[in-house]
Amino acid sequence: MAECLRKAGSVTSSLRITSGQDSLDFWCGVTLDEARQNSQGRATPFSVGRAVQSDSRSAFSRSDVVRNKIALVTGGAQGFGEEIVRGLVSSGALVFIADVNVAGAEKLATSLNAEAKRTVALAVSGNVADEASTEAMFRHVAETAGGLDLCVSNAGVLRAGSVLEQNPQDFKLVTDVNYVGFFNVAQHAGRLLRRQHLTAPQWMTDIIQINSKSGLEGSNKNGAYAGSKFGGIGLVQSFAMELIAYGIKVNAICPGNFLGGPLWMDPEKGLFVQYLRTGKVPGAKTVEDVKAFYESKVPMRRGCDGADVMRAIYYVVEQAYETGQAVPVTGGQVMLH
Repeated sequence: MAECLRKAGSVTSSLRITSGQDSLDFWCGVTLDEARQNSQGRATPFSVGRAVQSDSRSAFSRSDVVRNKIALVTGGAQGFGEEIVRGLVSSGALVFIADVNVAGAEKLATSLNAEAKRTVALAVSGNVADEASTEAMFRHVAETAGGLDLCVSNAGVLRAGSVLEQNPQDFKLVTDVNYVGFFNVAQHAGRLLRRQHLTAPQWMTDIIQINSKSGLEGSNKNGAYAGSKFGGIGLVQSFAMELIAYGIKVNAICPGNFLGGPLWMDPEKGLFVQYLRTGKVPGAKTVEDVKAFYESKVPMRRGCDGADVMRAIYYVVEQAYETGQAVPVTGGQVMLH
């Protein structure tokens, strides 16, 4: 393991690597000669340790890119959406929480505002599968805040099932929310952001789709979801080519499985239960078997969490020369090639 030492004001460093009872000191400097001088003089050592936190705020290194910006997160009342809302608020953004679950959005906004002792979040009704509702959502944002910097299209649903057995209504629901819904969001967000660009040509803005690793590779007995997500990446790439003319970057973030969230954990409708019932995991007898199966598929041996997604969001917003990308956040389960 690495034993990290630090002293404020020091400009030289050493890293002590220990294995059992053995240790070695490595003395550092800007140049090799300086490192040797530091070693001979035994300069005061320091090293930066690795901070480990479990919530969205651990992604603080790039978080200033959203400070004082106005953001909207669809499906923001729960799950990954709530994690994103909390991360953006903690980084200094004003966030509109858009959701069909208006009561949940209002509850979250009230809690965040009370904690901050000022208005940092606002609830807004929004059904992304309904074009009129989506249009009204963005009109409300424009009338309330005067504009928008960042739109995170996160709302989505999943209905697992074999292509041989799935109810066509379930397939249509997934397509309407995940695919058509993203089109609705991108269209009305794009129109608002284009108007802003016409008055402030140097103002760069972002539309980010929260996609999935299932948008990068197929998913057994989960074709409706994977198909909608594959299609979403096609929309991201196409919209990116068109909207950059108005200073709008369009990118996708493709998280791995949020195994600790309600999408997976809900005891009645969660994916662990759905996958157990549909036999998606061969030999699984319990929900715990299903969970262990999915954790074993990830090289980092854990599911994706809010902090992982926030780091990717900050990265995408920060990039001034990147659009039309699908960024995997999968713990190594899906790799770019």
